Amino acid sequence: MRRTLNVVRLQMINRQTFIWTPLIILVGATLLSILVYAMIPVGTPKYGGAGQAPLWYFMAIGIGAMTYTFPFSQALSITRREFFLGTMLTAVLASALMGVLFLIGGGIEVLTHGYGVNGYVFYLDWLWEAGPIGAFVVYFTLALGLFVLGFTGATIFKTWGLTVLTISWVAVALLLVGLGFLATKLDWWGGFWEGVMTLGALGLALWGLVVTVGLMGISFLAFRRALP
Repeated sequence: MRRTLNVVRLQMINRQTFIWTPLIILVGATLLSILVYAMIPVGTPKYGGAGQAPLWYFMAIGIGAMTYTFPFSQALSITRREFFLGTMLTAVLASALMGVLFLIGGGIEVLTHGYGVNGYVFYLDWLWEAGPIGAFVVYFTLALGLFVLGFTGATIFKTWGLTVLTISWVAVALLLVGLGFLATKLDWWGGFWEGVMTLGALGLALWGLVVTVGLMGISFLAFRRALP
């Protein structure tokens, strides 16, 4: 455990990657959204997706954690298992911090009536239906899932190269399009959207955590053969 925690410290040496850059993106996206909301001459609530910006950045963090830090860790005699567990623990902590920041942002928006312009970046009704805890789980899952997705992609690249990585993405795209085609032909979309609404944001987030854990398992199997 001590060596795993040392990996967390190793990942956090460059705090700009895990802390300052996501904060800059978050604050910048919020300020830009407020300015845009202020220019919209309507009194109804205004919603935007700018809050997704720092969450998508977590994919880049996952890529960097593998491609930049992993080779350095091997020079420090850190085992692959220790590096993987420590990196995933770092991702969990960073995702939890992002979830807390989104909750704080949502609270500010409620107290200030959408920054005085009735505009919302964090407090999106559907995501907050299950309350603050439900919203935290949603934001935490999005950040962690994107980190693991980036880390897994970088791991595949380090293990089998660009060709296999490209084939993997094409295969995933074909699978999604194929499922969409099948749903259209069999008229499943109605039942699909009904299921989504029944699950709600929290239910989808919990299933997202299951998928993320499965992706972690795939990443670990590939990571055992990755080249520094």
